[in-house]
Amino acid sequence: MDEGPASTTAPSRPAGVAAPVSGSTAPAVRLGRISKRFGPVLANDAVDLDVEAGTIHGIIGENGAGKTTLVSILYGFYTPDEGEIEIEGRPASIGSPADAIAHGIGMVHQHFMLVPTFTVLENLILGAETHALLKTGAAKVRAELLRLERSFGLQVDPDAVVGELPVGLQQRVEILKALSRGARILILDEPTGVLTPAETERLFEILRYLRDSGVTVLLITHKLAEIMAVCDAVSVMRAGRIVGHRIPRRTTREQLAELMVGRKVALDPERELGAPGAVALSVENVTWRDAAGTVRLDRVSFELRSGEVLGVAGVSGNGQSELLDVLAGVAPLQEGRLALAGRAIDGAHPVDGARMRRLGVAHVPEDRRRRGLVLPLETRENTMLGYPEHFGDGIWAWPSGMDARAFPMMKGFDIRPLNTRLPADRLSGGNQQKLVIAREFDARPKILLMGQPTRGVDIGAIEFIHARILSLGRRGCAILLVSAELDEILALSDRIMVMNAGRVVGTVDRADATRRQLGLMMAGEATA
Repeated sequence: MDEGPASTTAPSRPAGVAAPVSGSTAPAVRLGRISKRFGPVLANDAVDLDVEAGTIHGIIGENGAGKTTLVSILYGFYTPDEGEIEIEGRPASIGSPADAIAHGIGMVHQHFMLVPTFTVLENLILGAETHALLKTGAAKVRAELLRLERSFGLQVDPDAVVGELPVGLQQRVEILKALSRGARILILDEPTGVLTPAETERLFEILRYLRDSGVTVLLITHKLAEIMAVCDAVSVMRAGRIVGHRIPRRTTREQLAELMVGRKVALDPERELGAPGAVALSVENVTWRDAAGTVRLDRVSFELRSGEVLGVAGVSGNGQSELLDVLAGVAPLQEGRLALAGRAIDGAHPVDGARMRRLGVAHVPEDRRRRGLVLPLETRENTMLGYPEHFGDGIWAWPSGMDARAFPMMKGFDIRPLNTRLPADRLSGGNQQKLVIAREFDARPKILLMGQPTRGVDIGAIEFIHARILSLGRRGCAILLVSAELDEILALSDRIMVMNAGRVVGTVDRADATRRQLGLMMAGEATA
């Protein structure tokens, strides 16, 4: 199925969508002195914001800066404690998403609001039934889908089951859902967190098409590269306030980062290159099949040495996740052989996750919420998961014993708030990630497996995590780093191993690697 726009020329403007408005016309959105409290937390503090019509306007800030709260007020999820909203020059009272939709506002959420077992058509009908006979309503929605396809180049099969679509097309369905309900202002909250680089670029093409067709786009993100690549204007938030407005083409990543964090940020970590040590992990001809019999790992072989960071690059879904699971003992080793700590591991000599930890292997999983933490448990309880021996009495450890270990661990990794009794689900995404990393680093592993270590993490935490990874490597730990962010792979790795379709395409030294070469290898079009 074609996932790109229908053509490279600008689409015609669809009926009902206004032409781009000049700077002298009323803004598409005007927020005046918006404030919102959640108990003692002031999430938005007298925020003023103008968004010019027919533009892509970025709102950037660290996790907890208040950007999602602000657009949630605009979409009617929250009611502001103070302040006023104007839409296209007219005062607007928005107390619910239905009110927002009536004012021409649509929102694509970070976690999609779709029913995976329904078709595209059924998802678009859901909640917007216009006729007692569903067949008649479906015909109208199908006709609207065809119109939007012609106008915006947003092709998608209306009869496809949403859960069977790639994530990039699922996001496209969300955009179509908003446009089909008359959205002239489209909010996207962290839209690339689950997308591959190729899907991200397709999304940017779509956003440019929408802008050129008169739709106003609000892009909520913490990724500087996205702001620089696609936005016409950007507003920076910090601690609930707008601290600056910039035109991306007239500023730099470093200046935006300093506005976000309130201090200078090292976007490119300093590395001390040294000679790697002895082989810490040997992987020979590992093959792994899923429950359906599909080969996910195909004769994977490589060596990981003490003191080095081996980056694993590739488009998500090409075996990286399965490789981490096999090496961590989460998934059984079906074929092939591992060797570490003087021990051979194969199908006849299996190990589980607990045994791998005892052999000195730590694991930062790709999904911190589902596999790295037990969210209802307190932070101090989460610091002992997988390592009960550190607390003497295991799961029956005295609270004071847990506090004695958890407090310095949390302080050392700047986990906020510094409250060992706070449930993990009350932490921001970045602080949840730092909690997992703190626990695994504290074990002083010989081998560290890291999956997407900075996914969904703000720039200040990324700088911190990168520095800790490099520090651990300098102390002799062998680190396998899986990341969908090519910038991260290039910044941290000594060598880069590229995977495609479950196979190792090749391995290159960081000093010799180029983006073009890695991109071709990731697509399976070249080898090292």
